[in-house]
Amino acid sequence: MEKIERDSLEVDVLFVGAGPASLAGALRLRQIINEHNETAGEHGRKKLEEITIAVIEKGREIGSHIISGAVMDLRPLEELLPNFRELGAPLDSEVTEEDVSYLTRHFKIKSPIIPPPLNNHGKYVVSLNKLIRWLGPIVEESDVMLLPEFPGAELLYDGDRVIGVRTGDRGIGRDGERKENYAPGADIFARVTVIGEGSRGSLTKKLVEKLNLDHDRNPQVYAAGVKEIWELPSGRVKPGFIMHTLGYPLPNDTFGGGFVYGMKNDLLDVGLIVGLDYQDPFTDPHRLFQEFKQHPAIAKMLEGGKMLHYGAKTIPEGGLFSQPKYYGDGFLIIGDSASFLNSQKLKGIHMAMKSGMLAAETIYEALVADQFDEQQLSRFEAMIEDSYIHKELYQVRNFHQAFRNGRRWGLIEAGLQYATGGFGLFGDLKTEAGHEKMKKLHVFNRLPRTSGDVPQLEPVKYDNKLTFDKVTDVYRSGTEHNEDQPSHLKVLDFNICIKRCTFEYGNPCQYFCPAAVYEAEEVNGGRRPKINFSNCVHCKTCDIMDPYQIIDWVTPEGGGGPNYINL
Repeated sequence: MEKIERDSLEVDVLFVGAGPASLAGALRLRQIINEHNETAGEHGRKKLEEITIAVIEKGREIGSHIISGAVMDLRPLEELLPNFRELGAPLDSEVTEEDVSYLTRHFKIKSPIIPPPLNNHGKYVVSLNKLIRWLGPIVEESDVMLLPEFPGAELLYDGDRVIGVRTGDRGIGRDGERKENYAPGADIFARVTVIGEGSRGSLTKKLVEKLNLDHDRNPQVYAAGVKEIWELPSGRVKPGFIMHTLGYPLPNDTFGGGFVYGMKNDLLDVGLIVGLDYQDPFTDPHRLFQEFKQHPAIAKMLEGGKMLHYGAKTIPEGGLFSQPKYYGDGFLIIGDSASFLNSQKLKGIHMAMKSGMLAAETIYEALVADQFDEQQLSRFEAMIEDSYIHKELYQVRNFHQAFRNGRRWGLIEAGLQYATGGFGLFGDLKTEAGHEKMKKLHVFNRLPRTSGDVPQLEPVKYDNKLTFDKVTDVYRSGTEHNEDQPSHLKVLDFNICIKRCTFEYGNPCQYFCPAAVYEAEEVNGGRRPKINFSNCVHCKTCDIMDPYQIIDWVTPEGGGGPNYINL
């Protein structure tokens, strides 16, 4: 086999993924090193000369793959950049009015009080996408290398020690053969590799499996979030108004809820969160979102408006007991990749940034000691436990598990947890992976009557004014991939799709994907997915929710994916 000659780059610290965790971490590390060098002589310490920090990002630009709710707690931003307002941080609106409501099919029942976990006064509605696009140049100006269109394809190891990342090859055709413009990925070697890929990161997934980092932990549980940005007639949107909903269109056994956030310039941020531990294999988060918008209360808000942008992502909801071990020889894991998210408050940006900043402090100590093994980097865990991150996570350590028996009981148990500091009625709770909760067709009396007569959802007609099909929404996400490349969605055994999944689950990939990537096509009496990988918005729902765990999401050629704006 021909040996591939690869370029290599040596850096001291490598961050993978240019999200809030990595950018905050890289900037904080540079700040600490500069502070150290300025005072080294006064304290008789040796300067840390020529420390190279790099951030690689799979998107075509810094921020192009970033999407979130988002109502933001500003604490880490105030710590990282005290003059962030003078620097023009794109905070949209301070929260001034809140609404928490329960939706039935036809009615909206507003809570007379705002439950304390959902009290967001003093926080800010933001577009995380805009915030990251603003923060990126600041980080780069601090002498950090930002490398967009560099997807991390695999980790490099020396035994069990992480020594860097290999970036993805370019110029490989759909048939797997090298094209004329073939360029092999580079090997980037680092003394510390910091993995901040976001939810269900492909490198994190493989690292956790290889080193058994989730031993004796709850499996991670996720939710899928789908959202749109709407432009409404002038004066209709009140900036700083936020609404959270429970109930319709989600059935009792499905975790989640809706949100509506008022932004400046007559923009409305509207979305739905659907727990990826549902039972019905025909659950379709995108379809449920369209139903959410048709509720009379939501439709009235959107009347006369125009949908501008669409996006989808997954959210790690498992909390403290689902966190993998997030340090080891040569590596740290931060942000959503390590489940630093408060699922009760639907907030993870501040935890992501703070985890990156604490990783920076850990790495600074390692650089001073010139030691990068597991023992040295375990300081990260101690710093987390001494921070507000751990306090928040501990208080909501059982929150998602409270809803294991449905919404009604979950609300009661969650209330008890709030009163008891997270303990609740039953103490610390175990859980199972979301895909294991999916029930087979016979549970819903949907068994096929003949081998070629497999039940599936009735198609829906969308009006393209209030409701939109998946392909239309994907167009509004700005998603592009070079179609002459191998699919980055690897189905490991199509026979399982045809011979088992069709008859046991009805091919749920065609439903749970919010981007019309998977279409079911008839093959030998069953169905197999036709994969439209160019539609993929990189949410990772398929990798998470496939009942057989035979879909493996890997990074596509650099620059491919969504191009989010205002999301």
